[in-house]
Amino acid sequence: MNTIHIYTDGSSRGNPGPGGFGVILMYNNHRREISGGYRLTTNNRMELLAVITGIEAITKKELPVIIYSDSQYVVKAIEEGWLKNWIRTDFKGGKKNKDLWTRYHHLSRNMNIKLKWVKGHADNPHNNRCDELATNAADGKDLAVDEGYEGEPTLL
Repeated sequence: MNTIHIYTDGSSRGNPGPGGFGVILMYNNHRREISGGYRLTTNNRMELLAVITGIEAITKKELPVIIYSDSQYVVKAIEEGWLKNWIRTDFKGGKKNKDLWTRYHHLSRNMNIKLKWVKGHADNPHNNRCDELATNAADGKDLAVDEGYEGEPTLL
């Protein structure tokens, strides 16, 4: 069975600050690039949103998927079971990005997805292209509002 390969990256100019994500989907001879930018967000949110956006773009949900990310936060949360614990405890202790993690969980639960960590800003041309897409999106005009971030209550 063929496998869908997805490369992802997130970026923020300041943390928080303007941010963006970049995604490359590859299946057989097909390749698609996706990016988006937000006026105020965090790097971790953009890393996770890149993964979510890649999954949402898949039309053949029955195929296995390998997602490559340079985010230890995202890869370890999924592959080492942190997310399962966060969901079980309803994100107790102030775990961040509940909206995006819940969205990821619902999208992925009936799919065969494996995440693999890749070194960022290194010799992987697909990761480097995702970084370029993400930073260009963060630097763009008419950036979207990250409702999940800007709508969160501020802890004083």
